Amino acid sequence: MEARDATAGALVGSDGEEQTAQKDAAPKKDQPQTKSKMEKIFGFRKEDLTSWSSLVTLLNRPTDPASLGIFRCLFGLLMAIDVTQERGLSHLDYKYLDGAPVCRFPLFNFLQPLPLDWMYLVYVVMFFGALGIMLGCFYRLSCLMFISTYWYIFFLDKTAWNNHSYLYGLVGFQLTLMDGNRYWSIDGLRRPSIRNAHVPLWNYTLLRTQIFIVYFLAGIKKLDADWVEGYSMSYLAHHWLFDPFKLLLPVELVNLLVVHGGGLILDLTAGYLLFFDVTRPYGIFFVSYFHCMNSQLFSIGMFSYTMLATSPLFCYPDWPRRFFARFPAFLKAVLPITSPDSQPSTSCVYSETRSTATDRQETRPPVAKSSKLRHKLAAVFTILYITEQFFMPYSHFITQGYNNWTNGLYGYSWDMMVHSRSHQHVKITYKDGKTGDVGYLNPGVFTQSRRWKDHGDMLKQYATCLNELLPRYNITDPEIYFDIWVSINERFQQRIFDPRVDIVKADWSPFKPNSWLMPLLVDLSPWRTKFQEIEGSLDNQTEIVFIADFPGLHLENFVSEDLGNTSIHVLQGQVNVEVVAEKKNYTLQPGEQTKVPAGDYHKVYTVSEGPSCYMYVYVNTTEAALQENFTKLLELQERVRNGTETEPLPPELQPLMAAEDDEINATDPIVQLFLKRQRRMKEVKKRREAGTLERLERFAVKKYYTIRRGFLMTAIAMRNLVVGLPPLEQLTREVTYANMKAPLGDGKEDERLKDEVGHGEL
Repeated sequence: MEARDATAGALVGSDGEEQTAQKDAAPKKDQPQTKSKMEKIFGFRKEDLTSWSSLVTLLNRPTDPASLGIFRCLFGLLMAIDVTQERGLSHLDYKYLDGAPVCRFPLFNFLQPLPLDWMYLVYVVMFFGALGIMLGCFYRLSCLMFISTYWYIFFLDKTAWNNHSYLYGLVGFQLTLMDGNRYWSIDGLRRPSIRNAHVPLWNYTLLRTQIFIVYFLAGIKKLDADWVEGYSMSYLAHHWLFDPFKLLLPVELVNLLVVHGGGLILDLTAGYLLFFDVTRPYGIFFVSYFHCMNSQLFSIGMFSYTMLATSPLFCYPDWPRRFFARFPAFLKAVLPITSPDSQPSTSCVYSETRSTATDRQETRPPVAKSSKLRHKLAAVFTILYITEQFFMPYSHFITQGYNNWTNGLYGYSWDMMVHSRSHQHVKITYKDGKTGDVGYLNPGVFTQSRRWKDHGDMLKQYATCLNELLPRYNITDPEIYFDIWVSINERFQQRIFDPRVDIVKADWSPFKPNSWLMPLLVDLSPWRTKFQEIEGSLDNQTEIVFIADFPGLHLENFVSEDLGNTSIHVLQGQVNVEVVAEKKNYTLQPGEQTKVPAGDYHKVYTVSEGPSCYMYVYVNTTEAALQENFTKLLELQERVRNGTETEPLPPELQPLMAAEDDEINATDPIVQLFLKRQRRMKEVKKRREAGTLERLERFAVKKYYTIRRGFLMTAIAMRNLVVGLPPLEQLTREVTYANMKAPLGDGKEDERLKDEVGHGEL
């Protein structure tokens, strides 16, 4: 069996180059006849770790460039696609429209977006950088073009942060320092001296260790009690992808054992399964199945496909040679090199026998017989980078200002999907600093994001921005107060920030705890079991919301007129309910309840010494009546169609007899809504039952028009930069042409259909 390469004390996958190197290095009589068990399993000997010099030699050991070259090509391709998708080229004008009063959330406040046309230029540079990485063309320059613009976009908007976007930036940075253009690259055609040349082992070490960290630390973060108990992603068990498991298990066990238990075990073991020869086939199968499922479960862009592209990095690095050698001979002109012989490289450190053999070949460049400064620096960088990557997810004790109920900004801690949130109530209050007038703002005004509601640093930026914008509307020196109610992992809805604090004047530091953050009431977590029992006892029309509040605070709430049967039930503590219109107060103890009128405000004061817990129980009477009417209309329509209805229909019900494809011409609003709903449900059913080819066609058409808009808007922006703005009429026509949608409808139509009938998994 071929030996395996690894870093000292860290992960590396198996490496088949050692066998090739040994064949070139010396006659067979000089090769060791046997290898130690450690060398067979890990790819290095214990002696390789006994001194700094031997460790440097190990990390710079010559390795086959094939696998790295294929990964470089795939990564560049996926990043080029990502620029038009998740990076937002296709809707860049909506996000960075010049002159729009928008509050933004950069990591550093001095970072601001460029004018719109220049932002398109930034994306052009990033796109061509990704293409250059894919083709291996002017490789180092392409990597710099990609990562410089990518990290600028990344730091420009914290609200778009997620773990995989952070990973893309890390991999792009690593590739910048690696010899990724030694195999199947245009640079190799331009410069024969680097074509098919060895790469040092640390190139593979960094990438393999990075992927191991993604899996393993994600598993460590999933040891959180909420994940283990099945509260983090419980809604996933209802997705159609888990239907095969529901044939054997109830949905509750699918949630606990498959979604949460399976996710935990996979993340903890994936890196190890991919590392060892014996388990690697199983590891590749399970992680491939996992990422294919994720591509359907979540809107995560190219992440699933990028992780699929990383799996072969753990295989022997010469696997592309063996794979492409199976193709017909006439394709070899465009396929990667399949010859097992690689050129020596100055980036690697060779053994004495290898050096002697290669020195005889005058056409080859001289090779390093001992480690030089560049090799030592590469070893130092590898160790420091790996150490930093293990440290970063646990560095929140330094950046305490970014800690909220969860530690740090989401996106660099690998705590993927561990926390789910729902927001029940968000109120923004302003107070004129001069007149004392109080008013309210629509939640999310002047911003395009919703993530600010969960992060104190973003809330501070938002309040500061509102303080600067509101004077335009004759509000002088405004004070800004936020009352935000959040439930995390199916707990009580509770306040996350103190509603009594003016956030404009509130202190915030990235290195100090946030003093106006309210604590998460973790002591009330056991109530979640009781929630399930209460919800299970309700009928389909009754809804419920669980609330917890702090002593001395109150909730001001408005009950919609549609909710004609709303009551408050106290579970713990003591509350005082004030009905504003009636000027009445009701004090409630645990087990007591009271009704609150629809169409009016009421206030719920927590008057007990500890937190209060209560629940709203309500029925949407308007929706219930509408559903009842729909049921009657459906029964009537069925009787008409099967001929059992003997009574003539009144004029307002005549449209029920029309053909399904006829234009809806109903005068009664309920009949009109019923017929529209029927048509939408029919369309959804048609889409759900569509064949594979039809689904692929719909997907391709949607992506085509998305990418088309991005490129056309980019062309308009580049023209503007070169020759200036055209007349307004011409610009309007150009943008209208770029906005052209697919004949079958756009994504918004799809979303409307999903919302109408409740099939979010479509």
